[in-house]
Amino acid sequence: MRPSLPEALRSAASVGRFTGPGTTKIDRVVIIDDYSVARGGATALAVLSAKLFRGLDIPVTYICGDDAANADLIALGVLMVGLNSRDLLSAERAKAFVTGIHNGAAVRMVANWIAANDTANTVYHVHGWHQILSPALFRALMPVARRCVVHAHDFFTACPNGAFFDYQAQEVCLRRPLGGGCIATACDKRSYSHKLWRVARGSNILRRLKDQADFGRIILLHEKMASFLVGAGYRPERLTTIRNPVAPLSIKRIEAEANEEFVFIGRLDEEKGIEDAVAATRKAGVRLCVIGDGPLMPLVAASGDHVRAVGWQSHAEIGPTIRKARALLMPSRYPEPFGLVAIEAARSGLPVIMSRSAFLAEEMQRAGMAIACDTADESAFADTLTRFSQMPRHEVRAMSERAFRLSPDLASTHEEWRDALLSEYHSLISTNAVPQLTDGVAIQGVLS
Repeated sequence: MRPSLPEALRSAASVGRFTGPGTTKIDRVVIIDDYSVARGGATALAVLSAKLFRGLDIPVTYICGDDAANADLIALGVLMVGLNSRDLLSAERAKAFVTGIHNGAAVRMVANWIAANDTANTVYHVHGWHQILSPALFRALMPVARRCVVHAHDFFTACPNGAFFDYQAQEVCLRRPLGGGCIATACDKRSYSHKLWRVARGSNILRRLKDQADFGRIILLHEKMASFLVGAGYRPERLTTIRNPVAPLSIKRIEAEANEEFVFIGRLDEEKGIEDAVAATRKAGVRLCVIGDGPLMPLVAASGDHVRAVGWQSHAEIGPTIRKARALLMPSRYPEPFGLVAIEAARSGLPVIMSRSAFLAEEMQRAGMAIACDTADESAFADTLTRFSQMPRHEVRAMSERAFRLSPDLASTHEEWRDALLSEYHSLISTNAVPQLTDGVAIQGVLS
């Protein structure tokens, strides 16, 4: 008899699911993100939502910080509006210092679009802003704040460094964001001066989002995110959990029990724990396939013969690459809000070895599809890998089958996610007239 997902797990996974959209007609959905082409989870979901809404013939405008050159969205009839700008890491340092806090060009772009096109039944959904558009974006959105949804794909809505993680101490940070202890702590991965820059930017975002009662919903990826945002001063009633939609990386179950290689999929930077994965697999004497790109790619590529670095791959390309994998490693150092790749891998039949701090860890381990450990402890992580490598074939197969069968209950389908978003939009639509923009909106300073 096949084990079923525990009832508590089903209840947690159902938060934020709705039966379907309401009846009020939405004139247009305006999606706002730094990028128009996905290289990360937030933009991938922003683009996916545009495609799903167009599938229902809902008019969509996509406002972004880059060149807006997404041919797929254009072909679907999405109206693209781009700033044609570069992200902070690609921009000149002095310019990035200023525009990272207040991007005046982004404010004018969004404010002008609203002034020319807004209607009472137009809704706005912000997915990403911290790489190009800046917190100043929310100044431009003030006239339509009541019809604005902000998606918390990370913790930048509350924490200056976006992770509730002290990079210097290498530990989860529970200080009150922008409190005295927070400001005095050199937690930034670069320097304390960069931390102070983040404080200036963080004060802008908290002042706009937290302190402005008119702003609508903030969508969380997981229920456990709520306590972090409430601790930063957000009112609980403004927070809604809608779990991410997940598509498997492989339609057929990967026979993990027949494989030996471990796999890491994700951005190659410090907080994702790639260095911990490289060190632990070396110590355990097992092989690691690394799929992804980022600032730590040179380190990964030079890690030795036990590492196979294949670079960034599309969702469709990852499936064939991981068919020889025994388990996915997700050793995030910070509290991973969702860990989309963990469920994508589990839905493909891969067991997951993950950090205890990941919000999904408790649920996935309870369901028998994952092992949670202290991935920041090299010896503990390596011991876990060794035990899993030596685990009897039938036990690995049982984990793989449970992952393949039960993991869909931990996330949304594309249709459930789409309808949950539409339900949020409908709840915010008002028949009242929208306040008109004044000329001053587009030119306000950093702290205005």
